[in-house]
Amino acid sequence: MLEAVIENVREMLSTTVDITQVMPAGYQPNWFERTWLSMFDGRNELLTFTVIAFLMHETVYFGRYLPFLICDYIPAFRKYKIQGNKEVTGAMQWKCLKSLLFSHFIIEGPLMLGFLPVAKLAGIRTTEMPLPGWQEMAVQIAVFFVLEDFWHYWIHRLFHWGPLYRGVHKIHHEFSSPFGMTAEYAHPLETIIFGQGTIGGPVLYCKLVGSVHAVTMFAWIWLRLFQAIDAHSGYDFPWSLHNFMPFWAGADHHDYHHASFVNNFSSSFRWWDTLFGTDTKYHAFKARQAKLKAEKKAE
Repeated sequence: MLEAVIENVREMLSTTVDITQVMPAGYQPNWFERTWLSMFDGRNELLTFTVIAFLMHETVYFGRYLPFLICDYIPAFRKYKIQGNKEVTGAMQWKCLKSLLFSHFIIEGPLMLGFLPVAKLAGIRTTEMPLPGWQEMAVQIAVFFVLEDFWHYWIHRLFHWGPLYRGVHKIHHEFSSPFGMTAEYAHPLETIIFGQGTIGGPVLYCKLVGSVHAVTMFAWIWLRLFQAIDAHSGYDFPWSLHNFMPFWAGADHHDYHHASFVNNFSSSFRWWDTLFGTDTKYHAFKARQAKLKAEKKAE
């Protein structure tokens, strides 16, 4: 396997993409397909893929955090803050940002560079046409969400085991009142291991079901970042997704985990915590909150 990956890397680094060779005879690509191919045409596929992946990650990650950052400075949104008595200071943001930049450039960047040679062997497509339709993408992304959530739940529970918590996961829990940018604030080992749940789903799907296109892969990562940053946002709005999809975790679910250091180990969905009884303290807490709110209203 390792030899095959190394050979794949060598081949990919020594060649460039010629779109005339990958276009099916007589096929007329649409605008998006032409735009996608133009980014690769005449360029090295591996380096181009890595640059696109890295720029997309940075743009989506910090772009998604921006609305929550703005909310911190608008008093009208204060009532939606889950831990409203805790402030997000400039020092906290700067410390988080410095750690993230190190992680993104030194840890995640090289991982992105190494992903495509392995993924290609599994069956990931990049420049092949036609691009997948939205129905195909929706089904595959739904599967990726379920697989990642399963991985995240069990690995997260493992990281709360004493030695692993003290040596690794405690860094992520440094912010007991999380804000969106803290989604990837973690020990390098944790970043690598949790990341396998994100990239492992598409690779596993390729091996067991069928090929996945890089466009679907990028759409999946885009949505996964949205989910992770929302879960760490510290805000629970009336329009938050869990209010319409009760099985969705969201910030209300994950914020309790950061505040109490227990329960609610899932990333996207609530069902594993419910099935294995790792949300009992969370529900007791919500019941107490509801009781206090009712008593206050009755006064």
